[in-house]
Amino acid sequence: MKLLVIGSGGREHALAWRLLQSPRVEHVFVAPGNGGTAVLQGTSNVALTDPAALAAFVKSEGIALTVVGPEAPLAQGVVDVFRAEGLKIFGPTRAAAQLESSKDFAKAFMVRHDIPTAIYQTFTDPLAAHAYIEAQGAPIVIKADGLAAGKGVVVAMTPHEAHEAVDAMLGDGSLGAAGARVVIEECLLGEEASFIVLCDGKHILPLATSQDHKRLGDGDLGPNTGGMGAYSPAPVVTPLIHQRIMREVIEPTIHGMESDGIPFTGFLYAGIMIGEGQDETRPIKVLEFNCRMGDPETQPIMMRVRSDLLEVFEHAVDQTLDQARIDWDPRTALGVVMASADYPSTPRLGDAITHIPEPEADCVVFHAGTTLKDGVLRTSGGRVLCVTALADTVRATQKRVYEVVDAIEFDGAQFRRDIGWRALEPR
Repeated sequence: MKLLVIGSGGREHALAWRLLQSPRVEHVFVAPGNGGTAVLQGTSNVALTDPAALAAFVKSEGIALTVVGPEAPLAQGVVDVFRAEGLKIFGPTRAAAQLESSKDFAKAFMVRHDIPTAIYQTFTDPLAAHAYIEAQGAPIVIKADGLAAGKGVVVAMTPHEAHEAVDAMLGDGSLGAAGARVVIEECLLGEEASFIVLCDGKHILPLATSQDHKRLGDGDLGPNTGGMGAYSPAPVVTPLIHQRIMREVIEPTIHGMESDGIPFTGFLYAGIMIGEGQDETRPIKVLEFNCRMGDPETQPIMMRVRSDLLEVFEHAVDQTLDQARIDWDPRTALGVVMASADYPSTPRLGDAITHIPEPEADCVVFHAGTTLKDGVLRTSGGRVLCVTALADTVRATQKRVYEVVDAIEFDGAQFRRDIGWRALEPR
């Protein structure tokens, strides 16, 4: 069986790597892929991004199933194009992907269906937005309405920062159409967790819990990024909190989308802020929805999968997800992102990368912003690699990962040294 994974990041490398371990998978194409998928045995990169061209490629190659990684193709309607051609694909339609592609759509949806989230207002007029900030004060969160490649959220600690963010989004047009509207919402406090499930329109299969690290620097300092590392499981999501998130967030979202005439299929990622208190009463609120797996959360989650992932996706596209299950490795998986110089503002590209070890059972280096040119691996994006390992404890996993991180070399490499720190704090 031949498969296609759409995307070019660490998430797609990890999905392709795990799918290749199914005995029924002969080959995985990755479009457009990266330097890691270029050399992974059993994969080939395909220099295509247009939905219609991808559908034609799937037909010509006899590809059985396609899995969509990133948000941009979903917002372009790749799932709609494939389904119109009778092709099997796992992901949400363009209409359903509005849960991620429009912050205003998502917030209005949550309010309409009584899904807990931060108080907010949406603005297209800069003057009205500035007046709202003056009335609300700080800290406050400014979000570009559309997709902004991880650069559309500013957690402003002062009114000045908030006003600057509004000017950058609504004023100078630097974010294009994504910043034509902004959502301004209250700043939620607590501990954030990534809660990702698979959906087939009616049925839900939760994945292992995980926690991302958004800030560039140790101690959660510095600018927001697309994610500097992640680990799984996330201790903050206790069994009771897990039940509450399913009951208070995930199930109402899937039922709400169905009742709105937009059945949701694909990965649903709820970024959840869990407040202080006892598990029975701790505030649980949705920070954001994504219509895909997180990156870098995918990498540690895929390390923990013991089942045949192809079978799970087959159930998902056949709307029999209630018959699927995933067997999880009980150990901790942890991934540390190595980013390029000057990330996240203007990442430097083209630096040579050396000393990446071969994959092992307990440690894999997943590629993101890499390209292979004339036999030399070079940086080609902001987040370059995600070094991911498995071990019995968080500390042991950290030790394994950082041994590899310290051996890999490229000029200007940035990474955090404290990924997983919350799991080491007394609770």
